[in-house]
Amino acid sequence: MPAALRPSSLWAAPLAKVREAGVLRVGLYTDNRPWSWDDSGKPAGIDADLARALAESLGLRADIALFIADEEVSDDLRNVVWRGGLLGFQPCDVMLHVPFDRTLMQQEDNVVFMAPYYRESFGAACSPDAGNCEVVPAQFKGHPIAAELDSIPDFYLLGHAGGVLTRDLVHKRTGYEAISALGTGEADFAVASRAQIEAAMADAPEAGIQKRHGPLPMMLSPGWDIGIAVKENSRSLGFALEDEMNAMIADGRMAALFSRHGVNWQPALASQSAA
Repeated sequence: MPAALRPSSLWAAPLAKVREAGVLRVGLYTDNRPWSWDDSGKPAGIDADLARALAESLGLRADIALFIADEEVSDDLRNVVWRGGLLGFQPCDVMLHVPFDRTLMQQEDNVVFMAPYYRESFGAACSPDAGNCEVVPAQFKGHPIAAELDSIPDFYLLGHAGGVLTRDLVHKRTGYEAISALGTGEADFAVASRAQIEAAMADAPEAGIQKRHGPLPMMLSPGWDIGIAVKENSRSLGFALEDEMNAMIADGRMAALFSRHGVNWQPALASQSAA
């Protein structure tokens, strides 16, 4: 929303409170490479760098809190944004990497979803010796195939072509690790998110991993937007962060930030439709 159209009453305590404290507390997933992870005690990744850039734009210090994903996004929003965790986890001022999803928005009354900053989707990749990576996944029957356990790619491969790949699946903790397995000989084909594929390939260029360029047949997920979430009464902070993120997108800083992690930035569909 343009700043000129926002009710002045929204620019109240939450933003002022954060400025007074001098700290922007940001919640990030702890095992979500290339977005965020614990690198020898220091938060690393695309979202970690974005959190620091946002804090700096407000003249604040970034306090990045890594948290373990719960069963549902709603649980994460409750624990990280509007209430806090049962084990004493202090609520954050903002949470990054939140699905910018209309259905989820309608379910959540305690948070506000804002600033969609990336469009994610699923893709695939192959090992250097796998041959043609553009064939249907069923062609890899009898070859090790990697995916994150209990993920959409996992379920997709389990059901693909009547389940012919079930016995070939190699389960990994994350999609990033599934793609990395292509360079170590553990798998010949893997399905993961586009960001996980591009980052894993950039981190191991010598591995010769092949990226599939065509869409995955019968993949039901069309992709999804990623944004931020703030507490319902912290819209003033959300608007300030959204303004800075829009500026980063407009002047190329957002794409450059993603590029440092080997990922090609893609604009969110929601941000394009709003424009």
